[in-house]
Amino acid sequence: MSNATPAPSPSILSRPGAVHAVVVGGGTMGADVAVVLARALCRTTVVEPDAGRAGALPGRVRANLAAIGREAGAERLAVAATLDAVDWSSVGLVIECIPEELALKQALFAELVARARPHALLASNSSSFPISAIGAGLDTRERMLGLHFFMPAHLVPLVEVVLGKASDERHADALAAFMRRCGMVPVKVRKDLPGFLANRLQHALSREAFSLIDRGIASPEDVDAAVRFGFGFRFLAAGPVLQRDHAGIDVHAAAGATMYPTFCNDDHPARCLSERAADGRHGMKRGEGFYAWTPETIAAERARYDQLLRAGLALIAPELPEIQP
Repeated sequence: MSNATPAPSPSILSRPGAVHAVVVGGGTMGADVAVVLARALCRTTVVEPDAGRAGALPGRVRANLAAIGREAGAERLAVAATLDAVDWSSVGLVIECIPEELALKQALFAELVARARPHALLASNSSSFPISAIGAGLDTRERMLGLHFFMPAHLVPLVEVVLGKASDERHADALAAFMRRCGMVPVKVRKDLPGFLANRLQHALSREAFSLIDRGIASPEDVDAAVRFGFGFRFLAAGPVLQRDHAGIDVHAAAGATMYPTFCNDDHPARCLSERAADGRHGMKRGEGFYAWTPETIAAERARYDQLLRAGLALIAPELPEIQP
């Protein structure tokens, strides 16, 4: 681990209200990350070259802030068309939210190294590429971290702070503390292996779920019901580790010894996924996936989904970090 760049001074990420953060990319994820920052009164500049997307962004952010009674944060938002339009002398944090193409991200980080102050932290929201690959060959890699949000970022409290091979853990701790002051629940992932933490857990479940569908043991509808109304319902109250303490570790160890030998251990996606990926049944955006979709049913489903997320968020609100502008 390199020590070429010193740890952030207390003023860099001390209070969200004292920080100037730049979000590069004003798409769905970038706009929601801007809400996370602005609700804590962080000065936030979103870099978005597409005029239509840039024009819609302030209204979208303002509406989401109004929904939680934090409209004042909208005054802290600015939109820039290019990196050249940003006041880099004041930036303490950059969060990359551009498309999932490694070459694009590498080129962007090369520019960020040249533009941002030496103390500024450079973070990527990538879910596909490790920060070690994005920052490969660049100077000051110790200040580069993964900062992986989950859609919709302003409603899902979790954020992963991911260390690459060269990342300085002091920077990770500073970024995690900053995210906590923004009302998020940060988890530190000490190695940027594929999928980080949460997506590895999610895909481990999905591998077994889609294997059960392939084998004709359960329908997609029944798989969804088993998770949502069974053990998934309990996850709001306790994760898999705490659940073992509730139910009895000896019981779960015995059950695991029986079931583990029969679990799917494929190193490739299930047939039901691969076929749909190949033939264009990609879900809502194509009108069909495992379920059939129309514009009307998509709108209804998204409204239902958003409503339940907000209800769940209200339930766990007493356990979430308090926003500290």
